Amino acid sequence: MRGVSFLGERKLQILECPDPAPGPHDVIVEIKASGMCGSDLKFYRATGGETAALGLGKLEGPVIAGHEPCGVVAAVGSKVDERAAQIGARVMVHHYSGCGVCQHCRSGWSQMCVAGSTVYGVTAHGAHADYMKVPAHTLVPLPDELSFTTGAAVSCGTGTAYAALRRMNVGGAHTIAIVGQGPVGLSATQLAAAMGARVIALDVNAERLARAKEFGADAVVDPKADDAVLAIRALTHGAGADLTLDTSGAAAGRLTAVRATRAWGTVCLVGEGGDVSLDVSRDVLRKQLTIIGSWTFSKIGQAECASFVAKRKIAVDHLFTQRWQLAQAEDAYRLFDRQSSGKGVFVMS
Repeated sequence: MRGVSFLGERKLQILECPDPAPGPHDVIVEIKASGMCGSDLKFYRATGGETAALGLGKLEGPVIAGHEPCGVVAAVGSKVDERAAQIGARVMVHHYSGCGVCQHCRSGWSQMCVAGSTVYGVTAHGAHADYMKVPAHTLVPLPDELSFTTGAAVSCGTGTAYAALRRMNVGGAHTIAIVGQGPVGLSATQLAAAMGARVIALDVNAERLARAKEFGADAVVDPKADDAVLAIRALTHGAGADLTLDTSGAAAGRLTAVRATRAWGTVCLVGEGGDVSLDVSRDVLRKQLTIIGSWTFSKIGQAECASFVAKRKIAVDHLFTQRWQLAQAEDAYRLFDRQSSGKGVFVMS
């Protein structure tokens, strides 16, 4: 089979590997769609130390990339219960695996395993391939109403946005400002609008702001052209947004999110890496602000996101502006690296 592996410094290779065989508790997923996530770029661009900086340990040997897997069960191990996996089942993968017995693992948060977790596509072979071997417990059913590409989006970017919005209990009474309209931010705009919220979308890219309007944003703000905090206050009768979500991971974006939130409001941070400096008294204490972090989603949350998308008939597929074959991986990541267009996905025939 073929698999895409990042070499760092904006280089990759397409490996030729033996087809995987399942261990007793494993399944083999024939990949139908594998999404490209902004966090993949950390490893695509890497000059060394990126996985350690994220607390994910060291890599040994080439690892197949891709952590937004969706496909069909092609083989099952000898000890896999038929209730967990059946050949031909349409599935997503919760792309983490832990010890299976700690509190976090048992509640579906295996990425928070006290013994450390495997991250598929980062520290173990991922989904930019024809086939992927994973433990049966990582599988999440894909509703029949959803396409494989939608399932790939839910398996990371869209699922991450959904989990953050649920952490903030977004509803129809809220105005939410969403900083960054990359794949996660645009997913958040789409989902928050479906939850009934009034959405203010922020980005410095005109194309992304135009897409945010298409995905349900009520207003858009370009921080390069306007003072973003003042613009959000003008759109909220001087109060600020009830909720803000930063997906940019940039210090300036995080600071905007904090300062654009009204008194007693909530800020949620999902963008990985970096830092931010705050005037704690002015920016947080005297506004009675709540600041929370949200890291991806649980296995249960992934299933809930898929169900929400299916029931509301949300057009998640529209996130994808490019569809690629594995053989086109170099061109795909070269374009994605510019971070100026939409989301890409590898589709396997």
